[in-house]
Amino acid sequence: MRIRLATDADAPALALLRRLWTEEGQAGPPTPAENADYETAFAEWWAAERDHRLFWLAEDPGTGEPLGFINLLVFTRMPRPGRTTTGWGYIGNAFVRADRRGAGVGTLLMDAVVRYADDRGLVRLVLSPTERAVSFYRRAGFGPADMLMSRLPE
Repeated sequence: MRIRLATDADAPALALLRRLWTEEGQAGPPTPAENADYETAFAEWWAAERDHRLFWLAEDPGTGEPLGFINLLVFTRMPRPGRTTTGWGYIGNAFVRADRRGAGVGTLLMDAVVRYADDRGLVRLVLSPTERAVSFYRRAGFGPADMLMSRLPE
């Protein structure tokens, strides 16, 4: 298993993994028109987000086959006198292909993000888990966050 930071060359692999994620929650694969719209939308999103997020990609070292990914959006706090600039991270879009779950892929991806955050002194990592993923995040050391507030649209 190889975990590495993704590059522009990995955008198709990330798009494929995101497609697989989506198909798990739907009744079947998207239509050809939905696929065409998706490819364009993903390419535009990648171009807009790649400078603001870090993506880690898990791949099979023998075949290069993409197995999973996770991303981190880093928020850098505004500097202030007498205080080192710090930041925090939002973990998003953690996904491992269904046929590779339970083999430690997700743990290795999460370890890479946590190591990155710790090495850079991020003051917190936050995320918004699906119900299915809560136990995974708890095993990684995450718990309820009572220091944040949120507003949901009416």
